[in-house]
Amino acid sequence: MIQKSILLVEDNPDDAELTLRAFRKNNFHNDIYLARDGAEAIEWLSASGDTAGRSSPLPAVVLLDLKLPKVDGLGVLRRIRAEERTRFLPVVILTSSTEDKDLANGYRLGANSYVRKPVDFGEFLKVALHLGLYWLVLNEVPPPRG
Repeated sequence: MIQKSILLVEDNPDDAELTLRAFRKNNFHNDIYLARDGAEAIEWLSASGDTAGRSSPLPAVVLLDLKLPKVDGLGVLRRIRAEERTRFLPVVILTSSTEDKDLANGYRLGANSYVRKPVDFGEFLKVALHLGLYWLVLNEVPPPRG
């Protein structure tokens, strides 16, 4: 069985570390790749995570923040859905945004899920546990395309 990986797209170092820590505390030992802006996420997915151009598997899920430098999260989502190879890649918007328009636009553009980041670390641990169990254990990843 191939171990599933995660692409975390998060520009805030504190939020990135919090997410990594929450997955570790919940005993998920999957590889988590970090993209610190939208352009880096698009590049990572285009090159399958290898800047030398070697093909490697897509992640099982993308955890995508909305407010990112260079290309915002909705722009990243648009690109993911526009490319044949990543069209069916599961994308979870993981954001602190409480804007209804962000929620609606995320789903309109093809997000699979929209989760608001809890402020409390204990609550965030629970969110990470549920995300990990669902997307890394229960969810079936679509076959590679392209």
